[in-house]
Amino acid sequence: MLKTIAIIPARYASTRFPGKPLVDIQGISMIERVYRNVEKARNIDEVWVATDDGRIEDKVLSFGGKCIMTSTTHQTGSDRIAEAIEKLRADVVVNVQGDEPLIEGDVLEQLVEPFVNDQQLKMSTLKTKIVDSEEVQDPNVVKVITDETGKAIYFSRSPIPYNRDNRTITYFKHIGVYAYRYDFLSEYVKMKQTPLEIAESLEQLRVIENGIQIQVVETDHKFISVDTPSDLDKVNDFLLSIQGVGNG
Repeated sequence: MLKTIAIIPARYASTRFPGKPLVDIQGISMIERVYRNVEKARNIDEVWVATDDGRIEDKVLSFGGKCIMTSTTHQTGSDRIAEAIEKLRADVVVNVQGDEPLIEGDVLEQLVEPFVNDQQLKMSTLKTKIVDSEEVQDPNVVKVITDETGKAIYFSRSPIPYNRDNRTITYFKHIGVYAYRYDFLSEYVKMKQTPLEIAESLEQLRVIENGIQIQVVETDHKFISVDTPSDLDKVNDFLLSIQGVGNG
């Protein structure tokens, strides 16, 4: 059995939405929503929040969650998680951003499963079909292409593949939820930035440029990352819509 822990990096000082881990979503803070949903994954043994802010720590402890305080100087969530795991031991580490209030346990189970079947696998992530054609051209929506075994070939802010003959193509959006082999995560954050990573501003390209495979798991789950207050409105609208279906 693989011991798997999930770590939710959460910081208060977001440029576009300060304090967003603590915003209220229908009576529950966003960080608690993420935490409770991650707990539902049957193959995740422990859930932790990694933060640099006492207000977030207080909130997590108040609902009975586990929290690790980390440095205020980290540039990425991966760096924050790498510090956190110095105090923890596991076989697989799952990185779930604290701004994914719609994440579900069954999706995380699918993310972790490839590590059971492939002892050499170092990293996995998620993708979902793009249904809104505008997202194909949107540089804020990261696209991914994979080989026939589901290994990532490339991630890009540009539309990939290029549709030269205007054929019907299914494009896939990358979902920034990751799982790592424990030992690999420590190596990963020490790797130097790579040219494609810098050009696209996509951290995961560092892995591919170093010749390491990433397993990409397809899901049809609904994701709405909360980067701005308007994203929060979308989350609330979605939750109200599914509550309406449930009450119908």
